[in-house]
Amino acid sequence: MASLDHGAAIRLTAARYHGDQAVTPGMLDFAVNVRHSQPPQWLVKQLAERLSGLARYPSADDVHRAQDAVANRHHRARDEVLPLAGAAEAFALLPNLRPARAAIVAPSFTEPAVALTAAGVPVHHIVLEPPFVLDGLNVPEDADLVVVGNPTNPTSVLHTREQLLALRRPGRILVVDEAFADSVPGEAESLAGDSLPDVLVLRSLTKTWSLAGLRVGYALGWPEVLARLTTSRAHWPVGTLQLTAIAACCAADAVADAAAGAARLVAVRAEMAAGLGSLGADVVDGAAPFVLFSMADAKLVRKRLQNNGIAIRRCDTFVGLDERYLRAAVRSEWPLLVQAISEAIACANLGRCQ
Repeated sequence: MASLDHGAAIRLTAARYHGDQAVTPGMLDFAVNVRHSQPPQWLVKQLAERLSGLARYPSADDVHRAQDAVANRHHRARDEVLPLAGAAEAFALLPNLRPARAAIVAPSFTEPAVALTAAGVPVHHIVLEPPFVLDGLNVPEDADLVVVGNPTNPTSVLHTREQLLALRRPGRILVVDEAFADSVPGEAESLAGDSLPDVLVLRSLTKTWSLAGLRVGYALGWPEVLARLTTSRAHWPVGTLQLTAIAACCAADAVADAAAGAARLVAVRAEMAAGLGSLGADVVDGAAPFVLFSMADAKLVRKRLQNNGIAIRRCDTFVGLDERYLRAAVRSEWPLLVQAISEAIACANLGRCQ
């Protein structure tokens, strides 16, 4: 593995930053994208029913139930489903694909670059300019692994299926991070239901079902690709409770519940974006359950919010963004955030902020 110089080490440390580092108990949390403060009771009940069986290793039946639930949801075959200990686990496994050169569309979730760089894989960031769409994207032809989010974290931009499929090339694996796709009504533009030999789709259940303390997700891809991805993977990488959660959250009733939640989010997001825009913030047009926006004195505003018990996500740790940008989870409490930002702006204008 190649050694990192001091500057690269600093950049890698910044890339490992996560929104939960901005949150302390009791804060109003707009920094983390977990939907609710706890999982729904029906899910808690199903998980609790498995607690007495934790003395046993997860069984093949547990794995198959989770795979079959995902397969039925996306109309895929069982062997095209890989349960994951959170979608982020897939990023840690990407070096197993042994790419010669990886291209990552940025700004985006930082874990793929962290995992690939740590494994010595050359990483090329394709940095999009606002409004962060894929038009005119120039991907190096020799990149045999391309990673893109849809909708993308942190920009919230939703790319079209046609734009994504245009990134395919012979000998290349396209990885589409759909961690927030179930927050988009109708899961528009998703490739989860497309069985393609060179496309790997990653899904998360952690955020929608408030399971950050458990971490659950899955990958969808051809069996050959999944086999390469899991080379040298540890035994029993996904626990009994995680497999139970995957099966439960991919059942028909849960999928319908998530779809209803996605429809409600659209309205709340529009109101929140308008509220931020009324303060003079430049709000990025998106479809995810978070809003990316830029504004003057963003760093000062974030620190004042922090002092007043409100957490918001800094964005200068994402490649392609700087201190002008902030990301906020879509929550019904958004008027409190807008009011607090308004007060912080007034404070800055008067030169009285600490």
